[in-house]
Amino acid sequence: MSGRGRLALCAYAATLMAACSMLPLVDPYAWIVQAAFLLAIQCGVGALGRRVPLPRAATVAAQALVLVVLLTVAFARQEALAGFLPGPQSVQRLADLLTVGADDVGQYAIPAPDTAGIRLMLVGGVLLIGLAVDALAVTFRSAAPAGLPLLALYSVAAGLSDGGADWLWFLLAACGYLLLLLAEGRDRLSQWGRVFAGAAAARGRGHSSGIGASGGGALAPVRTGRRIGAFALGIALVVPAALPALDSGLLAGTGGGNGKGSGGGTISAVNPLVSLQNDLNQPENREVMSYRTNSTDAQDFYLRILALDQFNGSEWRASTRRLKDVPKRLPNPPGLSPDVAVTEISTNISASPSYKQTYLPLPYPATEVRVDGRWRFEPEGRTLVGDDGETTGGAQYGVSSLIVQPTAGQLADAGEVPAALLREYTQVPGSLPKVVRETADEVTKGSANSYEQAVKLQNYFASEGGFTYDTSVNSGTGSAAIGRFLKDRRGFCVHFSFTMAAMARTLGIPARVAVGFTPGTAQSDGSMSVGLRDAHAWPELYFEGIGWTRFEPTPTRGSLPSYTLPDTPSGDSADPARPETEESAAVPVAPSASDSCPAQTGGQGACGSSALPGATAPTDTGTSAGAVLGVALVAVLVLLLPLLPMFWRMRVRARRLGSSTGRTPADATARTLAAWQEITDTAWDHGIEPDESLTPRKAAARVVRAGELGAEVAEAVHRVAGAVEQVLYAPEPRPVSGLAEDTQTVRAGLRGSVGRFARFRAVVAPRSAVRVVWAVSERRAALAARWRAPQRPAWLRRPSRQQG
Repeated sequence: MSGRGRLALCAYAATLMAACSMLPLVDPYAWIVQAAFLLAIQCGVGALGRRVPLPRAATVAAQALVLVVLLTVAFARQEALAGFLPGPQSVQRLADLLTVGADDVGQYAIPAPDTAGIRLMLVGGVLLIGLAVDALAVTFRSAAPAGLPLLALYSVAAGLSDGGADWLWFLLAACGYLLLLLAEGRDRLSQWGRVFAGAAAARGRGHSSGIGASGGGALAPVRTGRRIGAFALGIALVVPAALPALDSGLLAGTGGGNGKGSGGGTISAVNPLVSLQNDLNQPENREVMSYRTNSTDAQDFYLRILALDQFNGSEWRASTRRLKDVPKRLPNPPGLSPDVAVTEISTNISASPSYKQTYLPLPYPATEVRVDGRWRFEPEGRTLVGDDGETTGGAQYGVSSLIVQPTAGQLADAGEVPAALLREYTQVPGSLPKVVRETADEVTKGSANSYEQAVKLQNYFASEGGFTYDTSVNSGTGSAAIGRFLKDRRGFCVHFSFTMAAMARTLGIPARVAVGFTPGTAQSDGSMSVGLRDAHAWPELYFEGIGWTRFEPTPTRGSLPSYTLPDTPSGDSADPARPETEESAAVPVAPSASDSCPAQTGGQGACGSSALPGATAPTDTGTSAGAVLGVALVAVLVLLLPLLPMFWRMRVRARRLGSSTGRTPADATARTLAAWQEITDTAWDHGIEPDESLTPRKAAARVVRAGELGAEVAEAVHRVAGAVEQVLYAPEPRPVSGLAEDTQTVRAGLRGSVGRFARFRAVVAPRSAVRVVWAVSERRAALAARWRAPQRPAWLRRPSRQQG
C-alpha cells in the first residue's frame, strides 16, 4: 500500500475512533454502522480523486458533493431527483430533519433515541468531520491540524456526557489521532529514503556515508508528532471540563439537591417524557402555581400550556407558527358557534418563582390575558409565548376565559370540517402500525357520527378496554410505542392521549394533544394549588360549531367531560360517576413546553419576534444528546475555525501592548518596536498595506494620508514613529511613555475612517493574520533545509585550497 493510501486509511480510522465517543449519547448504536459505510464511500472518492490526480481543491469539492449525495440518498431518497440527486424537495426534507433534530436539544435525556433528525445530525457530523480530517491529513498532507476536528468531535461528546466521556472513548480517540500522526511521519520519511544505522553510527559502527547522521535528524518529525499528540491530548482533557454537561432532563433539579435554594432546584420547563425518569416518583409534590377563580366547576378547570399538532412517527410536536402582539381581547375561538352555551369566568394565577418556562399556562379558551412582561400571542394554539427570555418564573397574571358547554346533540350534529383544517390535523405517518387503524375501526364500529366515535374511543381507554394507568412503563410516544401500548395496555397520560389522538386521525377526526395541568387541589383559603404531580396530557378533537374539545381517556386522572357522559345535562357542575383523583393517585408525568427558544425556530432567526418557538412535546425517551452534539459540531467547525485569525490578532495585540514599563533599554526598545508593529498591522487590517522600504517617518505620513486621519490621531502616529527612530538611530535613546495609549488612539482613528464592512473585516478577518502563514512557511522551509542538508562533522569536511 502506498504511503498516501495508508494515510487515508488512518484518517478514516481516526475519524471513526473519535466518533465512537458519541455512542453512549444515543440508543441504539446502529447509526455508527451507517456512518462508517458512508464515510468509507466519501474517503474512497477522495482516494480516487488523488490518484487521477485532481487538483487539491477539486478533490475536496468532489468529496463535499458526494457527502451531499450520500445524505440525500440516506435521508431524502423519496424526494430526490432520480432517487439520488439533490433537488429542491430533498434539500427541504434535509432542512426539515435538521430542524427537528436541532429542536430535540431540550427534549431528550442521555441516551437519546435514534430519531431521524438525530441520526441525520450524527451521521452528517461524522461525514463532515471525516471530510475535514481527510482533506487536511491526506489531500494537504498536514496531519497535525486534523486533530482540531477530531478534538471537536471528542470534546462535544465528553461535554455532553454526565461526568465526562468514559476513559475507553478517550483512549480510542487519542489512539486514532496518534495513529494518524505516525502514519504521516512514516509517509514523510519514506519520501527521503530508508533510514537505517542511525543508532549504530552513533555508537561508532564505522561510517555510514552520512546516513547515520541523516537518520538521526530524520527522527525529528516523529518526535514533533509525538509532542503535538501529547499537546492535543492535553487539550482534550481540558476542553471537556469547560463544556457544561447536560442535565438528565429539563426538570432535573427538582430533587437531589442539584438546584439552588431550599426548593430543591429550578423548574425550567415541563415535558412529559423528558422529566419522566426523574420526576414520576418524587416524594414531594412541589407547587408550581396557585390560582383563584370564580368558576363553580373547578374539576374541569384545566390549565393548558400548548398543543402538539404534528405527528411524524417519532414524536408529537408543536408546529412553528407566526407570533403576534398580545391583543387586549383575544379573537373568538376557531369553530365556536354562537348557538353553543358559554360562560365567561375570571382567574388570577400566581406562578412559583422556581417554575420557569416559555409558555404561559392558561385555561382554554382564554379571551383576555392581563400580564406584565414581554409576551407574544400565537393565534392557532391560543398560547402566550415569552419573548427575549421572558418566563413564567414568579409571574402573576389575570385571565378571562370561556367555559364552553356543548350538548351531546350539538356535538353529534357538528358541521363539516374545513378542508384545510381537516387536511392538517388528520395526517398520520406511514410508520403508524396497522393495528392502530384496525383497533380504531373495531372500537367505533356502528357509530353514526364523529362524536360517537370520539366517545367510544374515550371509553375504550378509560374503562372498557382493560387499560391500566402505570407510570413504570418505558417512555415513548412514537409509532412503535403506540403499538406496544395497544398490545400491553399499560401506560400513563402521554400514551393514552397520543394513542387516542392518532386513532381519531385515522378515523378522519381532526385531533391534537394538549399538555398542561389538571385543576390541582383546593386549599383552606379558597385557592387552588397546582403541583408537579398535576402535570398532564389530554387529546383535543375538533368539531365544527364547537371548536377544539377536550376528551379524557386516561383512567384515574382528571375528569370525564360532562358532554361525554350518558344522560348528563351539559354544564353539570360535578361528575359523580368519576370524581377527580386526589394526591394519592399514581404520580403522573409532567407535560411539555420548550426551553427558552428551541433550535428549530432559532435556526430561522424568528424566536419570539415572528415565529412560534416550535416547542416539541413528548418524544421517545429523555433530553438532548444527539441534537446538541450536531449543533456544537457545526458551531466549532463553522464558527470557531474561521474566527481563529481574529483570536490570534487579539492575542498578539494584547501581548504587544500589555507591558507598559521595562527595566532595561532592551525592554524599552522591544516595547517601542512592538507598538510600531501594532500600528502597521492595524493599518494593514484596515486596508493600508505596509511598505517595508519606507522609513518610520515616511511610513507614518503614508498611514495618515491613506487613512485620512485627523490631527490628534496623526500626532499619535508620528509620536510612535519618532520613538522608533530614537531606538533605531539615536546613540542614547530617550524613553518614551504613552506608546500603548497612542497605539489605541491610532486604532480608534483607523476604525472611524472606514465603513462598517471594513471595520467588520478588520476584526473578523484581519489581513495581518497572514503573518502566521509566512512564519510557518519560513520555519518549515528552514527545518526542511536543515534536515535535507545536514552539516557534516568538521573532520569530514574537505579542506579548502590555499592560494599562493
